[in-house]
Amino acid sequence: MIRTTRSALAVAAASALVLTACGNDEETTNGNGANGAEGAEAQSLVLYSGRNEELIQPLIDQFQDETGIDVEVRFGETAELAAQLLEEGEDTPADVFLAQDAGALGAVAQEGMFADLDQDLLDRVPELYRDDADTWVGVSGRLRTLIYNTDLVDESELPNTVEDLTGPEFEGRVGIAPTNASFQAFVTAFRVAEGEDAAQDWLEQMTENDPQYREGNGPIVSEVLDGALEMGLVNHYYLYAQAEERGVDPEDLPAANHLFGDGDVGALMNVAGAGILNEDSAAAVELLEYFLSEEGQQYFVEETSEYAMVDGLDAPAGLPDLDELDVPDIDLNQLDDLETTIQMITEAGMAG
Repeated sequence: MIRTTRSALAVAAASALVLTACGNDEETTNGNGANGAEGAEAQSLVLYSGRNEELIQPLIDQFQDETGIDVEVRFGETAELAAQLLEEGEDTPADVFLAQDAGALGAVAQEGMFADLDQDLLDRVPELYRDDADTWVGVSGRLRTLIYNTDLVDESELPNTVEDLTGPEFEGRVGIAPTNASFQAFVTAFRVAEGEDAAQDWLEQMTENDPQYREGNGPIVSEVLDGALEMGLVNHYYLYAQAEERGVDPEDLPAANHLFGDGDVGALMNVAGAGILNEDSAAAVELLEYFLSEEGQQYFVEETSEYAMVDGLDAPAGLPDLDELDVPDIDLNQLDDLETTIQMITEAGMAG
């Protein structure tokens, strides 16, 4: 039985605060959803994708060409699609949910909407990057880093922990994007790892330290590269996107990603991941297996410079391999409470 609880309301409220509508509310059915499933014979599926069309459609096209399975995709913001799934409940037409972050997967998992995954599929991904109840799995990873301009900042000046950024030596020097979903996920992880009071203290101390507010990670990275900012809290892959845009290798840029060590929450690895909503859909299982195949994983590495979630593929240039990372041990399901995080950021006086 699917239940509408406070978890559903929290996701919906968070969606209303930070996201815009996905656009098309027209109902989609393919006879392959929770009601009227055709079982293992089905050769089509409905995918709710919180990853944007430009990124994920080429991979979906490859899957369709290789398997002959038709995939109908409904694109939207991750939190909004999670809220929609919770509202639709067992009547959802969706067979698979592909989310941009683990928090949304956790919200859906808590309502019992995902089917259990086979152990051989789960075993492809380290335990830290999948649901401990075996209902969803990470398909690519994004590492939080401190990007810095190598001409303006000496390596000896870099902080050991993200909490060190509240020190007077970093006053006015650090770019942050408080309205950005990845920053909000990091703050939520801070709450989980260190407690509500510690997270609120960090937010307030950072606010007092005159951070440089930007709309998103992209502007922070661009300004660090151009010398307008010394450093900023971002995801690792933005440096690689800028290198591609500028037609150079990442190591030739006047910037580098600094990693926090010793399991510091500043080194959070958040994942894009997926779960199966229709346990009778063999096509849904095949799609998830494709995401975790060598071909699917290589796509994420090459196209977005994200971390692969399976062994045997190289990390982005200049970064440790997945099994060498010193990331915080956090249950990624617990990153679903975005509403409280947004309230805390607002109460701390951070501006976007």
